[in-house]
Parts: sequence; C-alpha cells; structure tokens
Amino acid sequence: MEVRENLLYTSSHEWVMKKNGMVRIGITDYAQDHLTDIVYVELPEINKVYKKGDVLATIESVKSVSEVYSPVTGKVVAVNEQLENDAGIINSSPYDDGWIAEMEIENEKELGELMNAEEYEKLISKDL
Repeated sequence: MEVRENLLYTSSHEWVMKKNGMVRIGITDYAQDHLTDIVYVELPEINKVYKKGDVLATIESVKSVSEVYSPVTGKVVAVNEQLENDAGIINSSPYDDGWIAEMEIENEKELGELMNAEEYEKLISKDL
C-alpha cells in the first residue's frame, strides 16, 4: 500500500494535500484497494460548505457503497469532473488523477488533528 509522506490522513482513509490555503481531498490507496473496482462517485456540491466529518462524497464499487467524509471544514471550490466518466481512475491513481474535491479551508488548525504518513501507516498495518 502506498502512503505518501507529503499528505495528511484520516482514520476513515481520506488523504489531504494542503497548498495555498486550499486542500485537495481523495481516498487512500488502502481504501481504494479494499473497495476494489470503483464504478461511480457522487461528487460534492461546488460552493457548498461542509463541516469536518460531513459526508463529502459517496463511492460505489462492485462490492459496496462507501462514504467519503470531509477531513476539514471548508467550501468546495472544485471537483474532479473526470470521475463522472471514469470513476475507476481512483483505483489506478488514488493520489494523483483520482482526487475528489478541492476546498477552501476554514480553520487550518483542523489540519493538526490529522495523521501524518507514519501515523497512518501504523493504523493500516493493524489490518494488513
């Protein structure tokens, strides 16, 4: 399972990349591997404010339906429209092409509550 050093993580397997007061959000390699073949993503609403812990998106795979939770509070400013035509991009590229949404973060202190790569690796190693 790939875990990238430059990202922050949640215990519900979302990743966060911070840049310029914004965050890009997706699901981890671990999460996509457990979901298997992803067939549909219900993307969040642009310009809607999501609170930390709100359901941001829903992912359907051939196995199950899973919710993606907002790791921080903020306003969605962009979604990955490529996923509407090919949700499987998340399986092949969860950290690059398979991102889900970008948000303007409301409170940067919330980032301090997320896990770094080492902490996330410890979490998932319990399941491997």
